[in-house]
Amino acid sequence: MAKHISVILLLLTVFSCNTRQEKMVDVREVNISFSMDRFDVDFYTTTENTLEQTKEKYPFFFSANDPDSIWINKINNTDEKELFSETQKVYKDISFLRDDLEQLFKHIKYYNPEFESPKVITLLSNIDHQNKVVYTKDYLLISLDVYLGATHRFYTNYPNYIKQNYNKDHLIVDVANAIIKTEVKSSIDRTFVGKMVKEGLKLYLLDRYIPKASNANKIGFSEEKYRWAINNEEQVWKYFIENKLLFSTDTKLNKRFLDLAPFSKFYRSEDNLSPGRIGAWIGWQIVRSNMKHNDVSLRKLLETSSEEIYKKSKYKPRR
Repeated sequence: MAKHISVILLLLTVFSCNTRQEKMVDVREVNISFSMDRFDVDFYTTTENTLEQTKEKYPFFFSANDPDSIWINKINNTDEKELFSETQKVYKDISFLRDDLEQLFKHIKYYNPEFESPKVITLLSNIDHQNKVVYTKDYLLISLDVYLGATHRFYTNYPNYIKQNYNKDHLIVDVANAIIKTEVKSSIDRTFVGKMVKEGLKLYLLDRYIPKASNANKIGFSEEKYRWAINNEEQVWKYFIENKLLFSTDTKLNKRFLDLAPFSKFYRSEDNLSPGRIGAWIGWQIVRSNMKHNDVSLRKLLETSSEEIYKKSKYKPRR
């Protein structure tokens, strides 16, 4: 019996690793270089005497119309100082972030040789969750104060489904997503299945760009909600089919199944058990199925319409 259990555990471990790392590639020979500047540290340790030097180093963060007193007051503000102090407790050493970014940039360049690593700047944004990460091809701006951990007191008034991803592990996911948004073309397909596939395409790029990340972390689900998605995949797909939602252009479906939310809305009593964005998760499985059945490059996939991806996916939900 003990032997049988050991074999089962081994198979489960192998399956888990394959699920997480099925698209692992060797990027050791991929050459990238990038710089990282800590505006958060440089700014909040600036004095009246060194302000000019800081402004010269980061001219795009300072308006020429604002007097120096505004910046000095901000640096000396009690709340601002506390924000910086709390962030430093978590991010005094960001060597892990450099390592994560290096791996991310290498993977992107592996699939897209034209990719150039941006200049990375860390900062504090007073917890601007709408702009946690800003990517402009030349620059990558990361607001560290949005990743202090879900239980941090700064996030007390935030709903759980949002703040659960305000942690160090999810930071690299948000960075990857910011870059991916510039790679996935806008689509004229307004059908629900077309939108699901587009969201699934973004998640599939995460498979390729950050293969060591867990699937739950990639989509931002708690482990409990992620298990729900796996266990109810067939029922969700059946619901979409029976209610003729796949080719619907009803924009209300976005809020119900695609947008960030505490749960998806099937209008059933057990809805709260589901994760939000279940449509994006289904789209992810469709794209994965497409790549399993079709030998195409990642660049070719990005040029393929959502309709064609769905038709060629041969998608069948797990039973």
